[in-house]
Amino acid sequence: MRRKPLALLLACVSAFALTGWAPAPAGDTDTAVPPNIRRAIPNADVLIDAGHGGIDGGTHFGEIKESDINLAISRKLYLLLRSRGVRAVLNRTGDYALSDDNRWHPSRSRHRRDLSQRRGLSEEIEAGLMVSVHVNWGPGGRKRGPLVLYRKGDGPSASLASFLQDALNRQQSTRYHPKAVGSFYLLNTAKVPAVIVETGFLSHPGDREMLTSRQGQTKIAEAIAQGILAYRTLSP
Repeated sequence: MRRKPLALLLACVSAFALTGWAPAPAGDTDTAVPPNIRRAIPNADVLIDAGHGGIDGGTHFGEIKESDINLAISRKLYLLLRSRGVRAVLNRTGDYALSDDNRWHPSRSRHRRDLSQRRGLSEEIEAGLMVSVHVNWGPGGRKRGPLVLYRKGDGPSASLASFLQDALNRQQSTRYHPKAVGSFYLLNTAKVPAVIVETGFLSHPGDREMLTSRQGQTKIAEAIAQGILAYRTLSP
């Protein structure tokens, strides 16, 4: 279902990012009350980027879409962080493309406008860090486990990636190292520590069961939250 347009939007920020509030998924509870969206754009400790959405479903397995998994995990992560006193913002709360919000970027490319919108949010709300949630895919269905990507040469992002990778390794019984990359627009243009978290492989049967189950999604969100909290506590 498409969301209804809101009149009170800034050109480069979604309405829910303005409030710093996201509705709880069915079955979950959240005591946060959405404030008036006319207030000033809030600062945030963590910007949660739920990857893909709308026309861009990401990778898929049959009817299972990456964008739906990303959103489910991101919503749970949002609630966990808020419950621990972390000011978290979730950049989308439904199955829609962030490029639809972008009226400021001159590019005619929907993909470029989408990425620009995601990067722009971290600047508009003055986020302390950004975590972009995604799902991986590998040929043959053999690869499994989490992988955290960060911008090559960016020390704070590398540190954040290490804490997240360690927490996800413990959650999924793997021993991977975070990976430095140099060609990801979102990571290269973010002005705050930023990582992409590939939470598992949709192509792997075991990972797919974890990624599509409520319990598995909650465990992944808990691991990401643990990594964020460790980074915020132990990093200078």
